[in-house]
Amino acid sequence: MFLLDTHALLWFLSDDPKLPAVVKTTIESEQVLGVSIASFWEIAIKESIGKLSLPAPIMVLMEDCEKLGFFILPIRAVHLALLNSLPKIHGDPFDRLLICQAKAEGFTLITADENVLKYDVPTLW
Repeated sequence: MFLLDTHALLWFLSDDPKLPAVVKTTIESEQVLGVSIASFWEIAIKESIGKLSLPAPIMVLMEDCEKLGFFILPIRAVHLALLNSLPKIHGDPFDRLLICQAKAEGFTLITADENVLKYDVPTLW
């Protein structure tokens, strides 16, 4: 059971060579693979301020993920409750939420973010 970090999702969908082959293979073959609604929120914000350009509207991106068999993980109260106990290693609120979601749901987080790797959460990359 895996949860994709935002950059991993975008690199997978765009077939970016920055995504290692082993990670791409895991994403393609995994039966339970989630994408947080927080990632779509982050993508929408970055697109709206000009930091990211999408090939299609955010709703199409979400539909594409569902067609690929990814489930969209909502933000639950238990995820937010974990934020207070999370060490202040990483300042990015989206990454902090993804860490809490992975911990609460028992997922392995697919990420290359070195700051995320400092947390007590299973990661792949």
